[in-house]
Amino acid sequence: MADLRVTLCGVELKNPVIPASGTFGFGREFNEIYDISCLGAVATKGLTLEPRAGNPVPRIAEGHGVILNAVGLQNPGVEGFLSNDLAWLKSKTRVIANVAGKTLSDYEAICAKLDGLVDFIELNISCPNVKAGGMAFGVRPENVAEVTRVAKRACEHTPLIVKLSPNVESIAANATAAEEGGADCISLVNTFTGLAVDIERRRPILANNTGGVSGAGIRPIAVRMVYEASRAVTIPVVGMGGVTCAEDAIEFLMAGATAVQVGTQNFTDTLACPKIIEGLNRWCDAHGVKAISELTGTLCPNT
Repeated sequence: MADLRVTLCGVELKNPVIPASGTFGFGREFNEIYDISCLGAVATKGLTLEPRAGNPVPRIAEGHGVILNAVGLQNPGVEGFLSNDLAWLKSKTRVIANVAGKTLSDYEAICAKLDGLVDFIELNISCPNVKAGGMAFGVRPENVAEVTRVAKRACEHTPLIVKLSPNVESIAANATAAEEGGADCISLVNTFTGLAVDIERRRPILANNTGGVSGAGIRPIAVRMVYEASRAVTIPVVGMGGVTCAEDAIEFLMAGATAVQVGTQNFTDTLACPKIIEGLNRWCDAHGVKAISELTGTLCPNT
């Protein structure tokens, strides 16, 4: 069997497969289905300083190959996570704490609370579902650099991953801005902004009107953005967006990712992540690949 271990910001993961934030809770429910210690890491639900009830319903809409969500960062707050979930999750696998804020001081405060307690902090500066929050920080390169610098000041002992929005003019420019702001790693893509219409009522399906588009349908766009971002920075990249199987994950790795996050597919198939891990082993064995890390950045563009 191939060696599936990867090293991300100096931290070893047993494999490159990570459930994406907002699609896996804090892992307890999935652990009733399979032992989540098989995973490379888990990215938590987006955490805020105070508990959030999230957006009104309906907040999920299905499409062809995609879903739209406007959950609105429903979560127990960082203190609730620290008290009730962190110790258990750390006993299972590496922990990526995804965090979100409305202000720069929010980001600084929440990062300070988590610093040294988790394996990584993932800065959500791109969620399109909270009206007074992430989008403002994730669109313009200068704002990406600023929020990254503020968060990094509070992350003395924990690698900082900046999760980038795809709803931007240049993903390469924003990736560079995150690196210049002090990010240890970037992850992308977060969801695209979309609108689903109930044509009988002539109204948006989602109570929030717009939502974040994810799922298999966005994968080619996400792979392209990972490729462009990885060529613009020297820090590692975590790729995501429409991963449904091992072959999808390998696309991201070849495009420049060190690891991949699996999101919407967890709703379609609760065993998606272990199946992808098994599939990576099979693919590597079939292609004579001894270590999965050998695949990162090996895409050769056509001339």
